[in-house]
Amino acid sequence: MLASLLGSERQLTTDEKDRARAHWRQLRAENAPFRIVTENGLVSAPADYFDPLILEQAKPEWQKMNHLIGYTMGYNDEPYFQVGDRMLHCRVVRLIERGALLADGDLWNMRECRVRLPNS
Repeated sequence: MLASLLGSERQLTTDEKDRARAHWRQLRAENAPFRIVTENGLVSAPADYFDPLILEQAKPEWQKMNHLIGYTMGYNDEPYFQVGDRMLHCRVVRLIERGALLADGDLWNMRECRVRLPNS
């Protein structure tokens, strides 16, 4: 897909550069933990932005935490990954701390720790 873009590069106009700089200044001033790409471009997102996606991929049965993280990344990979596994790992730990998920094992060992949804 990227190969189709070769040869289409061009210099930005002064107005485009100014708009891009102003937009980046705005994003930096917002000081949000995440930047995500939307149809409208790059926007700030709160720390819990990916929590609903994590919970959608969680199951009532035990599963390895790294599987949950991988499923969440795969569920949210179009047109490309918006977040890495380390950040999702931190969010899973936070969800466990809040009781939205249960854990069995060392929370900081995502390959060995198992997680599941609490019983309803």
